[in-house]
Amino acid sequence: MFESEQNWELFGYDMRNVGRHFSAAWRDFLWAYDSPVRHRLDEAVRLQSADGVSFYQAGDVCDDVSAQCSAVLLPDDLVLDRLLRMPLAVESELPSVIALEVNANSPFSADDTAYGWRVVGRDEQNLQVALAIVSRSAAMTYVAQQYGSHDPHAQELWVNSNGVKVVIEGFGEGKRLERYRRRLLRVSGLLGGAAMVFLLAIAISAGLKNIELGAVQEIAQTTQRDTANASQMRAALGQANEAIAVINELQIAHPSAHLELARLTALVGDDAYIERFSMNGTIIDLRGRAVDASSLMQLLTEQGVYRSVSAASPIRRAPGQEKEQFHLKISMGEPG
Repeated sequence: MFESEQNWELFGYDMRNVGRHFSAAWRDFLWAYDSPVRHRLDEAVRLQSADGVSFYQAGDVCDDVSAQCSAVLLPDDLVLDRLLRMPLAVESELPSVIALEVNANSPFSADDTAYGWRVVGRDEQNLQVALAIVSRSAAMTYVAQQYGSHDPHAQELWVNSNGVKVVIEGFGEGKRLERYRRRLLRVSGLLGGAAMVFLLAIAISAGLKNIELGAVQEIAQTTQRDTANASQMRAALGQANEAIAVINELQIAHPSAHLELARLTALVGDDAYIERFSMNGTIIDLRGRAVDASSLMQLLTEQGVYRSVSAASPIRRAPGQEKEQFHLKISMGEPG
């Protein structure tokens, strides 16, 4: 069999009352006599009594100001007042509880009953509420006799109850409270607009930062691609340098025989000629005839491309010949 009720308690607190307590907290913050918001936004009231004129704002005495609202203080003999002690648990439904208390204790008929109340104290367990009950007809008779007003909404009605001023509901206080409500809405709209502007500024700033971040990321990606291309080019350049070094080493180790033969042909001139040319690596074996073989050998020795020039066999002149026969060993490379 299913349970007829669900358990809505959290840490021993009935969660079904959260909404009522939240509403009560906002009501006290905006509408209570000791509310800092009401002290700033509520109008001053010009209070007339048998003792003269005074000015009040949010239930407290204030300096003389030009007040648009007026109120009449009823004498104590027209007021039935009580000091109620109520548990804190009824705070969220305090207006309804006060209405029940008035219905139970008012000596006047329901249509003739008017009342007002004000929280004057609290402790850890109880609330202290000043409750004032008046007769509508008696109150308006007093106002007509003393101040010549017959319109119940032309002025507010206040009373002294347990040492504080209490506003009797249902008279001229409605206009002041309506203007206060409009001020609350206007201030709320301004605060909401300011919050929207603030959030919009944050959103714009975040959007700009996001655009900047995107640009930075794009730059980073471009840089990364350029770095990768540069690395590839550097690697290719390194490989090319290695190939060039190998080619140079090969050229040094194995010079071109055609180039060397052309060089030697240009060096020997018309007074000599080459009979045999052979080249093994950097060693040239050169045979030929020259008018002056010693001068030719000296000429070759002075060339910077040859490390050494030596005679493989003695220079000799054959009988009946004008030119000397030479046999040279030439080592390629710069002189040591």
